[in-house]
Amino acid sequence: MGDGKEYVSRPDELGNIHISEDVLAVIAAAAATEVEGVGSLSTNLSSDIAELLGAKKNLSKGIRIAMVDESVRVDVSLLIKYGYTIIDVAKQVQSAVYNAIQNTSGLTVETVNVHVSGIVFDKEHK
Repeated sequence: MGDGKEYVSRPDELGNIHISEDVLAVIAAAAATEVEGVGSLSTNLSSDIAELLGAKKNLSKGIRIAMVDESVRVDVSLLIKYGYTIIDVAKQVQSAVYNAIQNTSGLTVETVNVHVSGIVFDKEHK
């Protein structure tokens, strides 16, 4: 999704509607981080380096969007807060991201894959 932004296009009776994959990624990121037990979204090394060097400002780190036919595939990489059940938090993230994208864009969400890459320790949570 770098310089050549990808868009999801939907025909409408008055024309076409184009939604940037970046927009879908931000929607997914917002939904995922609102789930209790999510510490933060995580990224891969190359995007971390690019962000540190100022190559891009990424509000949707840890989110990958792919269009398959007429549906959306989402990959979410995140860190779970210590003390929460990983499976429960991951299922809540799947549901939150699925509903957020489907309700805000009207697109069909095929899958939401959650990748837990670590644990964070939150001093307030016991």
